[in-house]
Amino acid sequence: MQLSRELGVAYNPAWKLKHKLLQIMHERNQGEKLSGRIELDDAYLGGERPGKRGRGAKHKFPFVAAVQTDEEGHPQRVQLRRVSGFTLAEICRYAQQAIAPGSQVISDGLGCFRAFDIPTYVHERHITGGGRASVENPAFNWVNTLLGNVKNAITGTYHAIRGQHAPRYLAEFEYRFNRLRPQGHDPALSDGGGENAADAVPVPEAG
Repeated sequence: MQLSRELGVAYNPAWKLKHKLLQIMHERNQGEKLSGRIELDDAYLGGERPGKRGRGAKHKFPFVAAVQTDEEGHPQRVQLRRVSGFTLAEICRYAQQAIAPGSQVISDGLGCFRAFDIPTYVHERHITGGGRASVENPAFNWVNTLLGNVKNAITGTYHAIRGQHAPRYLAEFEYRFNRLRPQGHDPALSDGGGENAADAVPVPEAG
């Protein structure tokens, strides 16, 4: 691990510190909501194993990917939130916690996204049928780009993805993307970062 080499400490202490920092990112992200025009999609994170692929596959961890764009269609903020599954009840919970009222939500025809079919939101559904047609639909340009970048970044950094760590891996990408601009600077990981890490929720041991 690069952090272990940079700090000159053994792997296990570096691993624990890394996950303390990821936990801070995760906690910071939870209080933020997207608003305006939002592209939304369902996705899975996890290593390749034999068996069923796609929605409902075992050994993969479901999450919602969302991109908020401005009036010109440029991405402004992203969300990568672990969910228990793609059920109507779970996406209703996600919507209440993560999407501001009045937002325009663009999704595919997956049934759970009917959680946005209420007066609180403007819901635009695209029945794509999945596969290449879904990937090439311009309505999902940025969320498809996001998903490709997320999966490449996480699988290229971590050799194995375990369920208890998946929310923090996703949170790291979300946190860094949303704070690329100078005005997004968060002192949690700079000034006083050590104190924040000490106060973070304990994380599971590696293994």
